[in-house]
Order: sequence, then C-alpha cells, then structure tokens
Amino acid sequence: MTMVLDRRPRQAKRPGDGEGSVQVHLDPNVQIGTAKVFSIYGKGGIGKSTTSSNLSVAFSKLGKRVLQIGCDPKHDSTFTLTKSLIPTVIDILEQVDFHSEELRPEDFVFQGYNGVMCIEAGGPPAGTGCGGYVVGQTVKLLKEHHLLDETDVVIFDVLGDVVCGGFASPLQHADRALIVTANDFDSIFAMNRIVAAINAKAKNYGVRVGGVIANRSKDTDQIDRFNEAIGLKRLAHFPDLDAIRLSRLKKSTLFEMPASPEIEDVQNEYLKLAAQLWAGAEPLDAKSMKDRDIFDFLGFD
Repeated sequence: MTMVLDRRPRQAKRPGDGEGSVQVHLDPNVQIGTAKVFSIYGKGGIGKSTTSSNLSVAFSKLGKRVLQIGCDPKHDSTFTLTKSLIPTVIDILEQVDFHSEELRPEDFVFQGYNGVMCIEAGGPPAGTGCGGYVVGQTVKLLKEHHLLDETDVVIFDVLGDVVCGGFASPLQHADRALIVTANDFDSIFAMNRIVAAINAKAKNYGVRVGGVIANRSKDTDQIDRFNEAIGLKRLAHFPDLDAIRLSRLKKSTLFEMPASPEIEDVQNEYLKLAAQLWAGAEPLDAKSMKDRDIFDFLGFD
C-alpha cells in the first residue's frame, strides 16, 4: 500500500513566525486542554528519551496522570516504559487507510510503567512527508477519543537536531519547552539553535522556554556560563553514570533499577524536577546567539 500523508490543503503562513518561515500550522480548534504540556528538545543522542521517560515516571510517582508522546520516526521514545517498540500512529492509520473513525484507543495508546500512557507518533518515510502532520494527527486522535480529558501532564519527546517546521510543531501545543544538553560544544551549539526555534514559535503560540536539563555530564561549567549569557536556567543535572546506560539496555526506567546510592540520587533529582515543573516553570526570556558568536564564545575562560 502506498502511504499518502499530505491530504490537506496548503495553509497560508501566519505573519511573524520567524523570518522566512515555512512552518506547519496546526488546526487552532485542536487544543490539548487543561494538561500541563512539555516538549523535550536537544541534540540527537543526548538522552531526550531517557529524560522524558524518567520524568514521566517521576510525574506519575507524584500522583499525576501522564501521557508521553514520542515524535521520532525511530519510535523508541517509550520502550523503557512499555518494554517493547509499540506501533506508531502512522502505522495504525495506514492499516485502516487513514480512516481514523475506525480506530479504538487501545489501537494506539499503550500503558507503561506505573500507569504512564504511551504513544509513538512515528513519522513519514524519509523525504516523503511532514512530521508536523503526524503530530497534528496524533493530537486529533487523542481529542476525538477524549483521552486528554483526564490527563494531567503531556510530554512530547521530539526528534533531535531538527528545528524545521514539522518537528517544531509540538511547540504549538506546549506550555514549556525544555532543552537537554551536555557540557560540550556540540550540545550547547544545538541548544542555541533550539532556543531560536522556540522563540519563533512563541510569537504566535503560548510556548516559552522553560529551562535546561544537564545530562551525561560530570560538570556543568560551560552550560552554566552559556545560560547566564543568554538568559537560560539549569533545572536539573544528571551525571554520566553507567547505571543510566544499563537501564536502557535492560529496557527499564531508572525507577525500576536495583537500589543503590547513585540510583536513588538520580531518582530524587527526577522527582525534584517533576515537582518543580508541576509547581510552574517560570518562562525564560532567552535570546539565542548568532552561530559565529557562539562559536567564539564557547570553550574560553
């Protein structure tokens, strides 16, 4: 079967959504509702899925009803929660020739550890469609089946290194965008460009930069220096621990790993982060640097 994704009429660009923007605009009538919505961004391979899954569990440990949406064609955001690679929304829609009315919630929503509900939006085959359409269809399905009515927290785990219109589309639903970074040049360079993408979306939508999560790093000196320069704030710090690497191999969240002092420290940091975000992450007025400026800025005392 040939998959055809783009069945919608072309939508006109709203003014002010970033110079030269060709970003996809979602249906303004499809809103998530009262849940707190977070989009997780960062350089590819930086640990966004590990961060998202453990943050989802931390929210659930605080008694919140959590939905995690993976927004990567690899559809591996939620496997530590569900212990499997669940089918994607696009896979399921393709099976019913994109007649969404034929679907049931159990066809595309799967329960993970500690009750976290999991969805993998998936994505179009390379070079054939727009990731923004996939995110839009996923949220539409959730609304049609009233699956957001009793959800407290929604976490979008977004494909790394992409700030195109399609994969910036979760920002159109989010309250706060969180950026995962390591204490190195490439991660911080990517973070700077992500800040620019968030600010572009903030011109027309309610999303704001919520803060930075330092990951896979012993130190945070370069992160903190950059944050101070452009108006960011570090919300949490997760060191480069072998136990975290092993949790992925074991297809488990960190809350399921054998107890140890270092594991307990990481669990407590996630619980602290979840409580802080639930209480309300203050919007940050961060201003990204030009590429050449950040190139000169990073790495010098």
